[in-house]
Amino acid sequence: MSAPALEPPSRASCWTRRHLLGLEELSADEVNAVLDTAQHFKRATGDCRRKLNVLAGKTCANLFFENSTRTRTSFSLAARRLGADTIDFSSTGSSVSKGETFIDTAKTIEAMGIDAVVVRHRTPGTPHLLAQTLSCTVINGGDGPHEHPTQGLLDILTIRQHRGSLAGLTVGLVGDIAHSRTARSNIWGLKKLGAHVIVCGPSTLVSKRWEELGIEVSYNLDDVIPRVDVLNLLRIQFERLSTRPFPSVREYALLYAMTRERMARAKSDILIMAPGPINRGVEITPDVADGPHSVILEQVNNGLAIRMAVLWLCCGQDSSDGDR
Repeated sequence: MSAPALEPPSRASCWTRRHLLGLEELSADEVNAVLDTAQHFKRATGDCRRKLNVLAGKTCANLFFENSTRTRTSFSLAARRLGADTIDFSSTGSSVSKGETFIDTAKTIEAMGIDAVVVRHRTPGTPHLLAQTLSCTVINGGDGPHEHPTQGLLDILTIRQHRGSLAGLTVGLVGDIAHSRTARSNIWGLKKLGAHVIVCGPSTLVSKRWEELGIEVSYNLDDVIPRVDVLNLLRIQFERLSTRPFPSVREYALLYAMTRERMARAKSDILIMAPGPINRGVEITPDVADGPHSVILEQVNNGLAIRMAVLWLCCGQDSSDGDR
């Protein structure tokens, strides 16, 4: 059987955005447009292993003001798979440490002929500020505890590949909801596609206010496990904590880690997810992380496809003149 033709997908008519700043502002059709485009790229490039030079002549810059391995590497590889050039910027050792402002740094890099900027910053709203300041495409690679849209999209794509549709599914998000940008992007995307979302964790990390948005709140993982179709185990954001939200890591693991014993009470086809890097023995035990229900490595692969899709939709050769 011949390999599929290396053709870029047609841009969905509903997609008129130059930026991807968060999933809260996207419609269900726009979320599906990204998922469909990512699925096309997976087919056309042999699971994202071959190049498709649809962004030849474009240059993408990674502006990361927080440490990152997986997201930065994934965006760089996605851009190269599409034929674009890439620039990696780190605030460590840059002129930012000499007093140069964030905006001046971004404008200076844009002046080098950049077509797209992927930004990660500890301050919520930073990508939105850049989108108002720069002329190029801006993609949110994570802004503090606010949103991480491509992580939310890759999680949703992974679920859709296994279940076909998200409508009617029950998805549990477990852990540090208060500080997790991944949780917020998942919540917005999952709700738009018809899933029922449960957030679960210690009361110090899971606010009852989520109920105002139609999200179910639980503080008991054992009550949640038999009901969920998907369980996404979020990392405790120790670097963002100013106070200790629970007595000890050992106690957290006792109450909220996904273990072999808890798996025995789950649905037989439950999907176990984690955005990574996982803390083995804290949010999840090794036997569950490496077990048959785990789709953690699929999430990593889907991250490449999602980021290819976002780059193509936002700054492809025939991209829309929309300014959103």
